[in-house]
Amino acid sequence: MHKRRLGSLSVSAIGLGCMSLSHGYGRCDPAQAEKVLLKSLDLGYDFFDTAAVYGFGTNETLLGRILKPHRQSITLASKCALYGDSSGKRIIDGSRQNLHRMCDESLQRLQTDVIDLYYLHRKDPDTEIEESMHALAELKQQGKIRNIGLSEVSSDTIRRAHAIHPVAAVQSEYSLWSRGAERDVLDTCRELGIGFVPFSPVGRGMLTGKIRSTQGFSESDLRRNMPRFADNAFGHNLAVVDQFCTLAKELGHNPAQLTLAWLLNKGDDLIPIPGTTDLEHLAENASASEISLTSAEIEQIETVLHPNLIKGERYPAAGMREIDSEN
Repeated sequence: MHKRRLGSLSVSAIGLGCMSLSHGYGRCDPAQAEKVLLKSLDLGYDFFDTAAVYGFGTNETLLGRILKPHRQSITLASKCALYGDSSGKRIIDGSRQNLHRMCDESLQRLQTDVIDLYYLHRKDPDTEIEESMHALAELKQQGKIRNIGLSEVSSDTIRRAHAIHPVAAVQSEYSLWSRGAERDVLDTCRELGIGFVPFSPVGRGMLTGKIRSTQGFSESDLRRNMPRFADNAFGHNLAVVDQFCTLAKELGHNPAQLTLAWLLNKGDDLIPIPGTTDLEHLAENASASEISLTSAEIEQIETVLHPNLIKGERYPAAGMREIDSEN
C-alpha cells in the first residue's frame, strides 16, 4: 500500500480503525481480533487507531499485546480526554492532570514508551482548549507522544489549538453520507497544513450495501441507538444506498471500495481508517488504495449518494451534545 504524510509521520494510505475489535459493534472473538491485526500487517496497513475509551482500555491492551513485536514498523494513534468511569458512564475531562494520567495509562496498555499520534478525543466544554493543548505539548516535550491530534472539533477550535502548538491531524466522521467536514473544517486543515483522518468512512457498514436489516444487531451494538438506523429512517436510507451500490457495480468496484476510493481521491491529505472484523473485507479495503476515479465519476458518486438524501443525524442527541465539530 502506498504512503501518505500525516504531520511528521509517513503512514499507509488507509489505516485500520481498531474500535470494532473490542467495542461498539457487538462482541469480537479475541482470536479473530488477533487474526485481523496480523493479517493487516501482511496487507500493508501500518497505521493503527485506538482510544482509551474503546472497551474501557481493552482495545489498547489488545493492540499492545499483538503489535509489540512490530512496534518499530507501525504507527500507533490513540486518544485521551474521553473515558468510562467505574460505573461505565462516559466522562469528558480535558484538564492537564487528566490528560497526563490518561497518557501514562495508555502507554502502559500499549506496551510502548511513546505514542506516535495522540488525539484529544473530545473537547471538554468545561476546559479551555488552550489548557488541553498546553498539556499535550508537555507530553510531547516529555517524549511520551510524537504528534498532537484533535477529534470532532470545529474550525474555531482547530485555529485556537494550532496557535498553541502545531496540530498534526484532525479526526472526524467523513464519508459519502456524512460530509459536515466539508463546510469549514477541511478547508481550515488544508490552510494550516493539518492532515485529516476520516473515521467511519463506510458509514458504520451501511455503505457496503450488505446491511439489509437492523434485526441482527446485538444489544451492545451502538448502531441500535443511532438515528440513521432507526425504524423510521433505515428503509429510506437503504433505498439510497442501493442506488449507490448499483453505481458501484457499473464502475466495477464493490461499494466499500468505492467509498474509500472516493475519499482518497478527494485529496492526498486524507487517510481514512475503516474498521472491520472480517479478513476478506480487510483485504478489499486495502485494495481501494489502488483505485483512481475521474472527476466525472466523483461527481456521479456524490450525486447518487448525497447527505441531503439521508434521514437522521449521525449520532443520537446525547452524542451530538458531546461533539464540537460541524455536523
